[in-house]
Amino acid sequence: MEEPSESQGVVIFGRDVTKIPCFRNSYLYGIYSGVAAGLVYFLFTSRPRIATRVGVGTFATVNMSYWFWCRYNYSKTKFEMLRVRELLRQHALREGTEEEKIIDAELNLKTV
Repeated sequence: MEEPSESQGVVIFGRDVTKIPCFRNSYLYGIYSGVAAGLVYFLFTSRPRIATRVGVGTFATVNMSYWFWCRYNYSKTKFEMLRVRELLRQHALREGTEEEKIIDAELNLKTV
C-alpha cells in the first residue's frame, strides 16, 4: 500500500503554485476585493452585468498590482540577504587577521 505524500500542491502547467512566493496572497486579495467591489457596485446601481465587470476588473487590477509589489519586495529582500550572507562569509574568513583590524579601524573612523 502506498503512503500518501506530505501534501499535494496545486499544479498548473506542470508547476506547483504553492511554492511560488506571493501567489496565494495576491490571488486572495484579488478575489476578496473583486467580490467586494462587485457587490458594492450592484447594491448601489442594481446593474448585475456592469457589477460583474467591475468585480472582474477590480480582481485583475488588485491581483496584478499586489503581485508586482510583493515580488519586487521579495526580490529586494532576497538580494539583501545574499549580500549579508556574503559579508558574513568574508568576515568569517578575515576574523583574527590584521586585515580585520584595519577594516574595523576604518569603520570606526567613518561612524564617528
